[in-house]
This record gives sequence, C-alpha cells and structure tokens, in this order.
Amino acid sequence: MSETTPLPETPPASALRIALRTAAILLAFTLVFTALMAGSYQLTQPVLRATAADAKRRLIAEVLPPADYDNDLLADAIDLPPTAELGTTEVTRLYRARKNGAPAALVFEAAAPDGYSGRIGLVLAVRADGRLAAVRVTQHKETPGLGDYIDPKKDKNKAAPWIAQFDGRSLEDPPAAKWRVKKDGGVFDQRAGATISARAVTHATARALAWALAHGEQLYRLPAGTAYQENRP
Repeated sequence: MSETTPLPETPPASALRIALRTAAILLAFTLVFTALMAGSYQLTQPVLRATAADAKRRLIAEVLPPADYDNDLLADAIDLPPTAELGTTEVTRLYRARKNGAPAALVFEAAAPDGYSGRIGLVLAVRADGRLAAVRVTQHKETPGLGDYIDPKKDKNKAAPWIAQFDGRSLEDPPAAKWRVKKDGGVFDQRAGATISARAVTHATARALAWALAHGEQLYRLPAGTAYQENRP
C-alpha cells in the first residue's frame, strides 16, 4: 500500500498574515460596535434623564401641588445621609420648594421599618409653616386586600383614602402625643385587622415631621447640590 501524502505545512509568514488579518477584522468589529453603542448612549441619555425627571415631578406632585412653588424644584436639592429619624439607610435627595424666593416646603423620603411585612417607603412634603402638605407610600409589601390600604392606589375608598387624613396636620394638630392610631389612644383611623400597617406609617410620619421642623432652617439655607451634615452634640 502507498503511503498517504502529507499536506503541505503553512509557511510561518502565511500563518502570521492570517493571524494579523483576523485580529484586524476583530478590531474593526469592536471599534464599530463600540461607536454604535456610544452613539446610542448619547442619543438615549437625554430621553432617559427627561423620563426620570418627569417621574420625580409626578411623585412630588402627589404630595405638593406645582402651584405651591415657583422654583426649579429638581435643581434646588441637597443630599441627605442615612438618617435614623427618617428611617433611611442610604443617601436620599431632599427638594426645597420656594415661592417668590421664600421657603415654601421640603419634600423628602422617609421609611417605616416596622410594617407588617417589612419596610414601608414614604415621601412627604412639609410646609414652611410646620404643616404636613401630604404623605404618600412609595414602597411596601403589606398584605394585598388587607394592609395595603395605606397606599392610595390600592385603597378601595377612592373618595377619602386612608392616607389623606394626614393632609394639613402638624405636631400641634393633633398634639405630638396623639400622633397614634385610635386603637393606641390617638386620633388617626386604622382598618380592622390591619392595625400594624397604619401604626407604622403614623409613627414614621410623626418622626419625619418632627425632624423636618427641627432642621428646616438649616435645610433651606444649604447651597443646592451640597450634602447635609447633621451637627450632633
């Protein structure tokens, strides 16, 4: 039998040319793909920023009507560090509403860590006169159909949602000692079978209101874009 004729080996120079050509093609594809991604990013970022800004404005409008201020609320903001009184565990944003240059309201986040099913996120607007404009639940895991009435979107009573009873209240109306649900001797309603959710929101709202009143002057005075640092003894 005749021996199989071996295939000719690729000369080293040819192998190098093939490798270089392949690398060049891959590099070209990478550069084109990167350019396309960069272009897409540049085109979509303004849209994404505008969408995020609109979402923030809509949320703020739930607790503070746009007619109550005339400044650029999203630009007149400061950063808040994690704050025990607010129940926050990460940096959040506080917005300062002004009317004709005068302080009008503070809009900020808070949280009730002791909801029935865990943390309940809140956003509040506290007017410069010390009254709560409104508070809304932004995040919760309360039992559907039972404890989720704290969220006006889930509350079946659309004409008078449970959360609306805080509108216009202050720590003098009612007195701080009465910032409790009626079951605990306070003035705020709760729904049967779901007291824990209402109690958590009521207590967290009172704490946040007291914190805003105690620090409001400094919060309004800080330059926009800076971070608030609480001075503790």
